[in-house]
Amino acid sequence: MTSSDGLPHFPPPMIQDNVNGWGPCDMPQQFKDMPYQPFSKGDRLGKISDWTGLAFQDKKYINKYQSQFGSGSQYAYYHEEDESTFHLVDTTRIQKPPYQRGRFRQNQRNMRGRGGGRGGAQAQFQLLGKGFKLRDRDRKGQSGAKRYGKTQNIRNNKNQAPIKNRDASVTVRSDWVTIEEMDFARFSKLSLPNVKEPQDLYCCGSVEFYDKSYDRVNCKNEKPLVSNERIFHTVTTTDDPIIRKLSKTEGNVYATDTILATLMCCTRSNYSWDIVIEKIGDKLFFDKRDNTEFDLLTVNETSQDPPSDEQTSINSPRNLALEATFINHNFSQQVLKSGDARHSFDNPNPFISEEEEEEGEVASVAYKYRKWDLGEGIGLVARCEHDGVLASPNGDLQFLNIKALNEWDSKLSGGVEWRQKLDVQRGAVLANELRNNSCKLAKWTVQALLAGSAQIKFGYVSRAQVRDATRHVILGTQQYKPAEFAGQINLNMDNAWGILRCIIDICLKQKDGKYLIMKDPNKPLIRLYDIPDNTFDSDNEENEDEDGLPNM
Repeated sequence: MTSSDGLPHFPPPMIQDNVNGWGPCDMPQQFKDMPYQPFSKGDRLGKISDWTGLAFQDKKYINKYQSQFGSGSQYAYYHEEDESTFHLVDTTRIQKPPYQRGRFRQNQRNMRGRGGGRGGAQAQFQLLGKGFKLRDRDRKGQSGAKRYGKTQNIRNNKNQAPIKNRDASVTVRSDWVTIEEMDFARFSKLSLPNVKEPQDLYCCGSVEFYDKSYDRVNCKNEKPLVSNERIFHTVTTTDDPIIRKLSKTEGNVYATDTILATLMCCTRSNYSWDIVIEKIGDKLFFDKRDNTEFDLLTVNETSQDPPSDEQTSINSPRNLALEATFINHNFSQQVLKSGDARHSFDNPNPFISEEEEEEGEVASVAYKYRKWDLGEGIGLVARCEHDGVLASPNGDLQFLNIKALNEWDSKLSGGVEWRQKLDVQRGAVLANELRNNSCKLAKWTVQALLAGSAQIKFGYVSRAQVRDATRHVILGTQQYKPAEFAGQINLNMDNAWGILRCIIDICLKQKDGKYLIMKDPNKPLIRLYDIPDNTFDSDNEENEDEDGLPNM
């Protein structure tokens, strides 16, 4: 630039005079409102653009081009008084080597005090034995102690395997309203004593006599389990024509023995289940859903090591449930004298259709519709079942409930070998079943008590081959009086009646409509949901029939 006189001229820049310090006084006008990416002197400056796509190939240094101020977005907002650039000087202690730590030296003194060397190591493992389980082959010498460090099996409560998340029996929908949560700790404190003996309202069906030759079956004289084609009915409450008829004159709460046993023994259950409740006026109907697995028998539900969830395995929970249900149906009919006359009640089986009579024989079963007075105007009407009958020495008839316990794989189930222990230590086998199947055995006992059975027969059925779930053998039988067996398994019927009465009281307080009780799949509690009236209804089925009772 030249001036008017022709001489070069340099215009001086505008200088801001900061009388209180150094540096600019305010933001230059040309840089105002311009996006700014903050960085510190310690940041590594990366590439402006990377056309090879390999900038983050090194996983170890994936963050080396990112600013310590956050996500690295140049449009991110930062507070003017942000102090994240200030760092406190590191004041942590310098990590000492193991030989200088107090615990290491203390352990050395303890080992020297116990003899040092090999004896000291063995003493340490004796102390660990309270919380760990040392394998037998690792108890010999110091070499075993070294292997123990790699193969120890931790079984204390602090180091248990992670709990598996189970699936709910039914998907909770968004339009369902949770009314109440009832935890098992609360249920365990309930009691309803002095429930009076029930009244028999209606008896129907016919049962066969028990074959006493099966009492002599043992592991050396086993019998194969024979499949049969008999028809079993699992009719729910509102589909039962007898309950529909009785609901007009008797009681105000209606259910089946299976549903009642599930509610009364809910505190022992781990798997999820659900029960539908219809409230019509002052009456309650406890039902199960259509096409549900409610009637399947669980296997090792209460075991510390439950079956694997691998669906393709024959030992998955669902496949084991199907196998156990198949075994129970066949065993309960095989131990009866099918060729002899039956004991029949005055009324026929209400569930037999003409087509079923033509297709095949119906299973041996007798139904009793009984009524209990639970106090405060609550009359419970339930359908109960007998599987067989036995003639006592004095000529009286004793009704039976017949159930089967099944062995599937003693190594996977953590049990005992039935073929080795059943004949000589039957109590140990039953104790192991009580530990692994506490809920199932409790429900069977409650069903026998509700029906008024004189005895409950248990069969011990095992696989002929461990890897074959289709062929089974009967290894023995055992019988108990239901009341005595309830005492052995710590089943308190006063508490069971208290749980049922609590659930009934909560449901009776609700408005008319449909509800669902579901056991939480992963927590010890049950929830009561208010669900729409058309939930679980069939497509071609009306919600109510001419009697005003719901159709499930």
